[in-house]
Parts: sequence; structure tokens; C-alpha cells
Amino acid sequence: MTLNDPLADSLSKINNAVAALNTQVVLKKSKLVLSILDLLKKNGYIGSYELIEDGKQGQVRVFLLGTINKCSVIKPRFPVKVEEIEGFEKKFLPAKDFGVLILSTNKGLLTHVEAKKEQVGGVLVAYCY
Repeated sequence: MTLNDPLADSLSKINNAVAALNTQVVLKKSKLVLSILDLLKKNGYIGSYELIEDGKQGQVRVFLLGTINKCSVIKPRFPVKVEEIEGFEKKFLPAKDFGVLILSTNKGLLTHVEAKKEQVGGVLVAYCY
């Protein structure tokens, strides 16, 4: 059976694992999931991850730190200009400078802080705090 949205499935598995106080979770591998995991690792929300080859698509074992309160995808994926990012921060994040919005830009996946610094808009993909 195929998944309709592998990113949404992966982030909900991470949420469930953190709620159950697990220290690791296994996700299906995809380029988008790996890019999101890199951003979450860089911002201190997850520890590390390792790739597991299973002869098929592959899997990723993620080691959790327990610092995630909630992470989810944003649907529909709103297009955002640089000036509009702050409004979406207020909508999806609980407080100023708490959590990250992840945007898909023409410079790759960026957090909302990096997108503001680089003066780039994009499409909202996910949030985590």
C-alpha cells in the first residue's frame, strides 16, 4: 500500500513516539523527509538519524531527544512572501522565537528565520516546536 503523504506520516510518527516517551522511531525514507530531518537536527529538535537499507525504499531510524512538543505538516501548502512570514508565525507557532516554520524555497528547504535573513519567500511545508 502506498502512502499519500509520506511527510505527514513521518511527522505524525515522530509526534506519537515523543508522546509515548520513545527514544527512537523508524520512518520511511524519502528525499523530503531527509531534508526535514536535517533541518530539525540543525535546530536541536532531534538527535541523529541513520539510514537502514531493507532492499526496498529504505528506512530511517531517528533518535529523539524529547524536545518536540508538536510537529506537523501545513496543508494546504500556502505560498508565502517574505512580508507574510510573520503572520504565519503567529498562526502556527505558539510564541515569538519559539519553534520553526519550514519553507520550500528556490534555495532549498529553509526555516522561517533563514528565509527572512535571505529575503526569500516560498511555500510552507511544516512546523515544529
